[in-house]
Amino acid sequence: MLPAMLKSFFWDIHIPLTKEVKYTILGISVILFLVAFCILIWQVHLYCVQAPASKYTGIGSLLDSQSEKHENLQNDSKSVDYKLESCQDKTEQLSNCLIRSSELGSSTDSLGETCRERVQGSLRFLLFYDRVQSQLFVTVLAARELSRSTCLFVRVRLLWASAECEEPHLMCVLQEWQTRLVKDSCNPTFRDQFSCKLAEEEVPRVMVRFEIRDFDKYSRHGILGEVRVPLNSLKISHPLRMLEDLQKAKKDIVGEVLLSLRYMPTSQRLELGVLKVRALSQSSKTKRALYARTSVLCNQCKIRHQKTSEKIHCDVTVFNEVLIFVLPDTQIRECTIKVSVYERRPGKKSSKHLIGKASIGKEKAKEDEHWKLMMWSLRQPIAKWHLLYL
Repeated sequence: MLPAMLKSFFWDIHIPLTKEVKYTILGISVILFLVAFCILIWQVHLYCVQAPASKYTGIGSLLDSQSEKHENLQNDSKSVDYKLESCQDKTEQLSNCLIRSSELGSSTDSLGETCRERVQGSLRFLLFYDRVQSQLFVTVLAARELSRSTCLFVRVRLLWASAECEEPHLMCVLQEWQTRLVKDSCNPTFRDQFSCKLAEEEVPRVMVRFEIRDFDKYSRHGILGEVRVPLNSLKISHPLRMLEDLQKAKKDIVGEVLLSLRYMPTSQRLELGVLKVRALSQSSKTKRALYARTSVLCNQCKIRHQKTSEKIHCDVTVFNEVLIFVLPDTQIRECTIKVSVYERRPGKKSSKHLIGKASIGKEKAKEDEHWKLMMWSLRQPIAKWHLLYL
């Protein structure tokens, strides 16, 4: 009796919904059913496709292995020329080392130092001096096995030392060249030749410095390494082809600059005096001018810069000029001053080239003494000689 009453009660229940709502629910349910049915068909299709393909996996892997072996054989055949060339480079480098060791009598300690300073890569070049034309030829051929390969070039400098100079390490730049840019290659080929007039008696005083640099459009060029070749120990009356390992780049002392510093705390004024510049100058018919450009950097950002007037280049060039920089106390305690000395021919603004640079401030340990003396003796000028590096 009771189940019959419950059954009649459930059948008498009516949901008060409109026809539009009922049709909407029906449509949604139909759409969900169709989506589930399509997913089921897709899964069945995938299973049917992958099942027969698995039968041929062994044959496919065998074909892939055969193609890989074929590609490896092709790569090996292509690398034969490079391996032969690398063997020639090694034999040429060994012969150069034997020649230099026999001529210079280098000890095992010096060889150990050069091995420790060696960096990755080598440079091939050619040197030749024509006695008839009194002309030196320098040819940059190629570089091998470099660490970076973005955009490379080689900068060539001829460094000359005066015989009358009391300090034999003091040099000056005779000529400076730059090869073309080679992109995306750890083994770049340049084949650029440079030449300059040079008297035969000046040849033993010349050292050729090659710098392999990584070109950077928006910042300083990186240095991968360098090669130094003094011409006094070589016979270059005939073309001499050489292969040398890259060494860690070092700076040369090219002169001195006499600077004076005075800081006025009340007016927050820094007075930098460029007094004298001592730099070697080779005897030349054309007189060249010198000027100094000073920059104030704070946290490696240039905030001020000034330059002196131009003076005729002598062994000791006298400027006696004072450059004034207004710096607050917070900047004066963290700033660095860089002095760059340039040389150029009168009347030609584009022919300038860098002689050397000197830095004073917090970042340089050797120059801290001058900076401390300035801060200890305020309102008094303190003068000191600083080395110019290139």
